[in-house]
Amino acid sequence: MRIFRLLWLAPVLGMAVAGAQEHVVRENIEWLDVWMPNTNDRDLPRVLLIGDSITRGYGRQVEAALKGKAYVSRMATSKSLGDPALLDEVRLVLGQQAFDVIHFNNGMHGAGYSEPEYAAAMPALLRVFRRHAPKARLIWASTTDVRRRNRLEETDPKTARVVERNRAAAEIARKRNIPVNDLFSLVSDHPEYHAADGVHFNEKGSEVLAAQVAGSILKLLP
Repeated sequence: MRIFRLLWLAPVLGMAVAGAQEHVVRENIEWLDVWMPNTNDRDLPRVLLIGDSITRGYGRQVEAALKGKAYVSRMATSKSLGDPALLDEVRLVLGQQAFDVIHFNNGMHGAGYSEPEYAAAMPALLRVFRRHAPKARLIWASTTDVRRRNRLEETDPKTARVVERNRAAAEIARKRNIPVNDLFSLVSDHPEYHAADGVHFNEKGSEVLAAQVAGSILKLLP
């Protein structure tokens, strides 16, 4: 009877331990936005932009800048490094098309993950890229700064976490010979590029971001 009880408890205890080790933090509203144009065309290279609502903001301008040179898809999500659902979403998108260049960013969401947890999760994302898009060339983009709402001349304290996440992610990227597109430095001294909420960007800011993103991609297009 004792052996039977132990055998019955073993998988239950195993699930409990696994659940305790997996730290999943979600926002009250989670979302995923995927845009994939020209899915039946094969005459140009394919680019995938991965990011959040800021990527969604400049995505159409990148698509316009690369018109005739590449087809630009976009995956914008609220998921953060550290959340296994992010990897599921990336696998889903990579299964739809073969991409030549992947320009990816993450770091604005996932406040419930510490910076060490965030950094520790990045290699898993890179493994997903290597497995599901083995021929794609990668570009890591730093996360942009945060300004105080309606007081754009002031930096929001959240920016300190963004800086630390950017530092950790850039270090991992450079060790793996992944180019770093420093969007943070591009806009951090330009509060006039921000929208009133301090997080997103106005038309001019999105235009500036898109130009640098498109330029970094052009260097890697086959």
